[in-house]
Amino acid sequence: MARRGLAAEAAGTAVSPSRTVTLRISRENPADARGGERGFSVHKVPVEKWTTVLDAILDVKKHIDHSVAVRYSCRQATCGSCGMLINGRPRLACFTKIDELGADTVTVEPMKNFPVVRDLVVGFERLFEAHRGVKPYVVGAGGSGGPPGAAEAAPQTPEELERFVQFSACIKCGLCNSACPTMATDSSFVGPQALAQAYRYVADSRDKGREERLKIIDESHGIWRCHFAGSCSQVCPKGVDPAMGIQLLRGYLLGFRK
Repeated sequence: MARRGLAAEAAGTAVSPSRTVTLRISRENPADARGGERGFSVHKVPVEKWTTVLDAILDVKKHIDHSVAVRYSCRQATCGSCGMLINGRPRLACFTKIDELGADTVTVEPMKNFPVVRDLVVGFERLFEAHRGVKPYVVGAGGSGGPPGAAEAAPQTPEELERFVQFSACIKCGLCNSACPTMATDSSFVGPQALAQAYRYVADSRDKGREERLKIIDESHGIWRCHFAGSCSQVCPKGVDPAMGIQLLRGYLLGFRK
C-alpha cells in the first residue's frame, strides 16, 4: 500500500495518517477458457493529497494482487497509455488525483468502445488503423516522395502555425473515442481522434495532400457520421478539442474554408 517515505522510515520519524479510499478494479480476461466473466476486486487503499489513481492501482498490484493488468508508461500525461474509466468518466489515471474526485470510492474500468484485452487494458488496433488511414503526416509536393523532412522544414508564419498547432498536442490516448456515442453504435466510424488529426494536416500550409485526405473522410462512416455530441472535447486531457476540429474540417468540405 501507499507507504511512508523511505527517509522518514529510516529515521523513525512519524508521518501523518493517510486517508483511506475504496478502490474497485474491474477484472476481466476474455482469453480465459473458463469464461472470463467481468467482476470487481475491492481494496482499501491509503492515499495522500498527491496520490493519483495510477499510484493507487500500482499500489494494489505491488502489495496485494500482482495479477492486476494495467497499461502505463510515462506517468506524466504524455504517453497516453493509462486511459481508463474513472468513476464512469474517461480519464488518464496518472493525471487524476484521487483527492480531486471528491469520493470515498473510486471505480476503475476499461475504456468503452475498445475491446478488452484484460482488466484495465484495451486493444488500440481500431484507433491506430483509423489514425493511419487519414495520412497523419505532411505530404510534400508530388505526393509522399521527395527529400525526407523537406516539407516540414518549409517556413510558416505565426498565423499559419496557429491554425493547427492546438491539434498537434494529441497523445493518442483514446479518451475521445471512448467518450464518443457514435463509436458505440457504428463499428466502422473513423472516430474523433482520427478526424481531428485529419484537420491538423489539412490546415497545415505546408501540406500538399489536402484533397486526397478530404476524399478519405468524405463518406458515410467518416466525418458525416459525427453528430457533434461534443463529449470527445470534454474528456481530452490535452485541450485538443476534436469536436471543433471536426467542424472546421467540414468547412473545407463544404467550401467555406480554403
